Amino acid sequence: MLKSSVFKRITIAGLFSACLLLAAGGCGTARDPGPTRVSLALDWFPNSNHAGIFEALKRGYFSAEGLDVRVYTPADPSTVLQTVGAGRDDFGMSYQPDVLQARSAEIPVVSVLAIVQHPLNSVMTLKSSGLARPGDLKGKKVGHPNIASNSAMLATMLEYDGTRLSEVELVDVGFDLVPALLSGRVHAVVGAYWTHESILMELEGHPVNIMRMEDWGVPDFYELVLVTSDQMLSERPDVAARFTRAFRKGFEAALADPQGSIDALIELNPDTVNEQLERQGVDLLRPLWQAEAPRFGYQTPARWQSFGDWMKRQGFVRETMDVSKAFTNRFAE
Repeated sequence: MLKSSVFKRITIAGLFSACLLLAAGGCGTARDPGPTRVSLALDWFPNSNHAGIFEALKRGYFSAEGLDVRVYTPADPSTVLQTVGAGRDDFGMSYQPDVLQARSAEIPVVSVLAIVQHPLNSVMTLKSSGLARPGDLKGKKVGHPNIASNSAMLATMLEYDGTRLSEVELVDVGFDLVPALLSGRVHAVVGAYWTHESILMELEGHPVNIMRMEDWGVPDFYELVLVTSDQMLSERPDVAARFTRAFRKGFEAALADPQGSIDALIELNPDTVNEQLERQGVDLLRPLWQAEAPRFGYQTPARWQSFGDWMKRQGFVRETMDVSKAFTNRFAE
């Protein structure tokens, strides 16, 4: 009887020890938690700017990192920084000017990778107009999407070419930039991407003049960046590392085969992608995904500071804000 009781105690103790050793699968009671669910909010509908993301999804780079990634376009893409900062989204696509303004407003977001190394925003005119430089816009109507930073960039470009903002007529056309220009309602537009709207218009038989912002006095900036929250970086750095590693691999694959990345974009978004537009767009974007950077995703501190200083002079961000807190290169090393 005593021997039997001792045997039972030893058996129970042995099972308990085995459970401790197999904590991940624990005696049939614990379960594999499966991949980590992560959300990525896009800045706009899927397009060639996002080709590397869909390449990563198609090639399984995220799943290889143990991630189940949901990529979606919010009903209002302008809320991406708010939802990421609040932790409702894990990652988001945004723009350097917006990240600086968000940080200034104490929204805790951080740029973790640069996606497009130079501005895509531009001033655009029809080639038939003969308006080819900012100074030519004196006395003309310029359409804009009612975004304050766009008007400030236009003002800087005009001043660089000897003209003042007060010498042009600003017309709020919302995001109907192409129809406003093609209809003759305005002579130029600001806020149009030279990798998107210019192609749209040329496909319709209307060649355009493009005035790139960094050529006319606006400090160079990162058009598109990947952002996450301070909380993600402090509490879940492993998730951030795994996500950015897969994200970078997707864009490195797109750099090697840009048209192949458009195949992935179309395959995963068959009903929303304009194939002709995006195939031309990716050829313009490819040189900008890495440009002079030593590797994809790297962000130059001097560029953040110079553009941050410009934002301060324009009154868009607090004079006291620390621009260096708005980005990190820890995931681009």
